[in-house]
Amino acid sequence: MLEQGLCGVAIFPRNFSTAEGLRALTDEIRRAAGPSVVIGIDQEGGWRFALPEPFTQWPSATELGILNDPAAVEQMARCMGQALLAVGCNLDFAPMLDLHLQAASPVTADRSFSSLPNQVARLGEAFIRGLAAEGVLACAKHFPGHGDAQIDPHLDLPVFDGSQERLEKMELVPFARAIAAQVPMIMTAHILLPRIDAAHPASLSKRILQGLLREHLGFRGVILADDLGMGAIHKHRTPGEAAVDTFQAGTDVALLCHDWPAVRPAIDTIEQALQLGQLDSVEWGKSHERITELRARAAETAAKTVSLNIVGCVEHRALALELRERIKKLPRI
Repeated sequence: MLEQGLCGVAIFPRNFSTAEGLRALTDEIRRAAGPSVVIGIDQEGGWRFALPEPFTQWPSATELGILNDPAAVEQMARCMGQALLAVGCNLDFAPMLDLHLQAASPVTADRSFSSLPNQVARLGEAFIRGLAAEGVLACAKHFPGHGDAQIDPHLDLPVFDGSQERLEKMELVPFARAIAAQVPMIMTAHILLPRIDAAHPASLSKRILQGLLREHLGFRGVILADDLGMGAIHKHRTPGEAAVDTFQAGTDVALLCHDWPAVRPAIDTIEQALQLGQLDSVEWGKSHERITELRARAAETAAKTVSLNIVGCVEHRALALELRERIKKLPRI
């Protein structure tokens, strides 16, 4: 039998309408699941994957890339972390480390720091440091990167015809820096890399997760599969089939975010796979240990008391304005 209990929750803007309402929701989740529950939310800055008013409206990653100031990014991330703790969230699904290599990319437009690997690495590392300074868990995404793809994985499966040598020089650089900065979680991408694994998207590929991420880059934290209900996966597999595939590949936690009726059947499919020996019990145990360690870190934030008054406070809004004014004065390349 699968161990019962709630490891984590992903929250979306549809789940709340006010900061007070969000805090009430996270309090309710903790009462039900305990102080070590991981509560994640998208707060990247900008307008696409960021929190609405009354939260401070921060510059986007693309704007921060123009500024190219790691100290400013770290300061902004600290402020974000303070606001997240105030509403009871201890995990930020950020920073995004995909390179912006296609001008019309539906994924990276306004969300990527740069097309330059080292610049994305520096700014991503600063973002991770800022969140960590406030006790908020960061999640670097989307490994191994889909900046060179032009299909939105929410709709269908993107394909990137890149070799491992290309990844070494470009896409993997920011993730290697994030791992060196001890990022606790990495989210994988629903993208097919046929030169590395022609049969499985990266999020379901043992060659990519175990081979590249664990063995080659030495990542020891939690691997998180992006939403298995996205078109890139759902058009080809049921959520249960995808969950088994991603766990076989080396994933620790999988997201299923927008289809509640699919959750129970997916869990049943995973339980059956365990009973049939389709999931390695040793690797399953290692995953449990990594998740337990993450939950212990999440529990540390539950004891922190941050006033809701910090959400959209004068100081944070002033910093956001200052950053935008600095960005406006810089030339656009």
